[in-house]
Amino acid sequence: MPEKFDVIIVGAGPAGTSCALTCARNGLTVLLIERGEYPGAKNVMGGVLYRQQMEELIPEFWKEAPLERPVIEQRFWMMDKESVLSFGYKGLEWAVEPYNNFTVLRAKFDQWFAQKAVEAGALLINETVVTECIVENGKVVGVRTDRPDGEVYADIVVLADGVNSLLSKQLGFHKEFRPDEVALTVMEVINLPKDKINDRFNLQDNQGCTIEIFGDSTKGNLGTAFLYTNKESLNIGVGTTLSSMIKAKLKPYELLDYLKNHPMVKPLIDGGESAEYLAHLIPEGGFRSVPKVAGNGVLVVGDAAQLVNAIHREGSNMAMHSGLLAAEAVIEAKKRGNYSETSLNSYREALYNSFIIKDLEKYKDAAHTFEKYPQYFKEYVPMMNQAASKFFTVDGTPKRDKQKEIIKSMTAERGTLRVLQDIYRAWKAVK
Repeated sequence: MPEKFDVIIVGAGPAGTSCALTCARNGLTVLLIERGEYPGAKNVMGGVLYRQQMEELIPEFWKEAPLERPVIEQRFWMMDKESVLSFGYKGLEWAVEPYNNFTVLRAKFDQWFAQKAVEAGALLINETVVTECIVENGKVVGVRTDRPDGEVYADIVVLADGVNSLLSKQLGFHKEFRPDEVALTVMEVINLPKDKINDRFNLQDNQGCTIEIFGDSTKGNLGTAFLYTNKESLNIGVGTTLSSMIKAKLKPYELLDYLKNHPMVKPLIDGGESAEYLAHLIPEGGFRSVPKVAGNGVLVVGDAAQLVNAIHREGSNMAMHSGLLAAEAVIEAKKRGNYSETSLNSYREALYNSFIIKDLEKYKDAAHTFEKYPQYFKEYVPMMNQAASKFFTVDGTPKRDKQKEIIKSMTAERGTLRVLQDIYRAWKAVK
């Protein structure tokens, strides 16, 4: 290895690899360090990859990337104990190029993606833990690893080491995140024959479906569950904020078992064989939790910068785009020969002008609102199911009378004024 690199990137997830690929393509010497046995071994997400940000990096990537299924249907379930109020969209325009998004298995996809960075000239080192940043005269000048003689130097270090980044915490960029700023998600990959997946989800071979589940999937606590189709497997998972988990004394794997045995879910996974269990912390703090992202000789990207839109379940696309923006700042800093915080603040400016921060700012109060007022998940989701059941039950009652009964029953439980206040509060949180 050379004694010094232009840039060292810690973490070969979507953010780190995007940065490494872009830097290497522009002629920089790049070291990409991954703590896992291979990229993807330690990386977890529900399993949806968005096309737009990936195509900015590798045009028509779907022609060679190890993808599972193009998603043609997105469903949303408001779940009660024995029912589901479902809505969504299914469009065959998503079944043809350039597609909209895809289901993926991270262990396969991340290896392929990192290999693209290697082919562009980056040096990938696996099974290596970065223990701390090396700081000299107030500037990050390299990293210290757990390998013998493990000090490596660079003009710039990019931290893509995931949620609750220990390295950026050591630099004082953020404090320990509160339990309401992170969520714990557990998921399972369940093997199931392709024909059964197609039959149960009304799909063809090259078509996928995602289901986002709210309400009883988390026993009424703030959080969501999901069920995604792969070629010959399903990804099923559930997560809540740590604060909700602590308050309700929930055990994550018990919550997953509860979801798997729900009468609306169990028939879809019946006969499947468990292939893998995974658990992962996800940044949920949003706009108010974004830490310092640029310093002297250092940038922070992806989950390490809390760049996850929990409302829309977007993370990998934000990670990739932040990695690209960081790479552009690194390239410009290299041209100037200036690696100070002032120079690297071009990354922060680009980040705050991008869709990433604009979306996080739009929903800055959403998670806090829904956690502070638990009636949205605990009361209103069951109310919606009961209302749908009453309205669609044919019993000789005129539909106008049914509507009056539904409104009366909903306002009777909480009162008209409180219902209106709840509606306004929710609208204000997501407007």
